[in-house]
Amino acid sequence: MERLKQNVRGIAQQIVAREGGYVNDPDDPGGATNHGVTIHTMRRLGLDLTGDGQVTSADVRRLSEDQAVSIFMDHYFARPRIDDLPDPLQPSVFDMYVNAGANAVKILQKLLGKMGFAVTVDGVIGPKTIAETARAYAGAPDHLVDAYGIERRNYYFDLADRRAQSRKYARTRKGGKGGWITRAEEFMAPRYHLGTEAFQQRVAAWD
Repeated sequence: MERLKQNVRGIAQQIVAREGGYVNDPDDPGGATNHGVTIHTMRRLGLDLTGDGQVTSADVRRLSEDQAVSIFMDHYFARPRIDDLPDPLQPSVFDMYVNAGANAVKILQKLLGKMGFAVTVDGVIGPKTIAETARAYAGAPDHLVDAYGIERRNYYFDLADRRAQSRKYARTRKGGKGGWITRAEEFMAPRYHLGTEAFQQRVAAWD
């Protein structure tokens, strides 16, 4: 059990490192964010770090890396039951849950549906989702993690298709892969990464 906690902590620490420090991008619906923790999350948890009776961007700035790691472990891993999914799948779903909340689970549930497993797409990891994910992994242990990573990438592309303000997260100013896309591809085998030409074709309609 202690080793498992250390592994989860390691994943959370990697997420914090990936998320970076304080940002407050007006194009990001998450608002003020530090180490990947949004002001909305801090308000929901009542994290008034300045002690002034309200949670503002000043509290977000004060959030430490260790506090962010604890929040992720408790509220983005244990509470949504990501620890009940197959071990190799957990890092990607965990990372996506930090980035997109329950949509991380919906992506998995939609993928299971495409694979022929009957689950409700509700963003909740319940007994049915746990059982069907285990079945899917047992039948394709070498492919499920990559397939989920590809679905993550498609989710980001689709979001950018619909919302022009979000395209800067999927494509850099120089036209290369943005943070969303490279983040998704970190959790899949290199052979499934998009090459430069394929990426440019996918985002050509954004110009």
